Amino acid sequence: MNTPVIEAHALIKTFGTTRALAGVDLAIHRGESVAIMGASGSGKTTLLHVLAGITAPDAGGVVFRPAEGAPIEVTALSESARSRLRRERFGFVFQQGLLIPELTAVENVALASMINGVRRQDAVQHAASWLAALGLAGMEDRRIGELSGGQAQRVAIARAQATGAELVFADEPTGALDSTTSSEVMDALLWSTTGQGRTLVVVTHDPDVAARCTRTVAVRDGRIISSAVAA
Repeated sequence: MNTPVIEAHALIKTFGTTRALAGVDLAIHRGESVAIMGASGSGKTTLLHVLAGITAPDAGGVVFRPAEGAPIEVTALSESARSRLRRERFGFVFQQGLLIPELTAVENVALASMINGVRRQDAVQHAASWLAALGLAGMEDRRIGELSGGQAQRVAIARAQATGAELVFADEPTGALDSTTSSEVMDALLWSTTGQGRTLVVVTHDPDVAARCTRTVAVRDGRIISSAVAA
């Protein structure tokens, strides 16, 4: 198998008296879709946050290997450098989308590129093309409150892809959706990531979502207890 696109070694993270990560090793390869599952409090979201550079571990390391350029030791970066890494290299989809309600769908998507220095006109055009690809043509000027839950999540998916992110992290992206809409959102998420040769890491409690991924990693008490490739 190819070299991991992101790799964690001996991750430890403690919150007060709770050890959220207790020596986690994990390698994720380019083009994989990996579901991280576990009960509430198992450490699965903490693991995602440490991999993505949102949270710094107490010990251990994370290395990101972009398609071009030298490997990046995420855990050695300053907070501002981790923020830049997330903005430029990673994409994120969360349960509630975390979209800006005052902006339209196309503005929400374009903003990610504009923050990275892309001209507004170019960013809007690129954003509109992603929205169309995800079935939202004609909805570019709707504000988030005018969209259904599934439509809003597709806006979030488009935003995650607008900067060309090699690696997308999704935290319970279907958690607030019914089963039919959840399936549609996963269709969109997988098509826009692994379908384009990119990599997806998704935290989920839903076995149906996990079954759509190429590998499922089970976490309990801050440790990985199993890693199973889909049949």
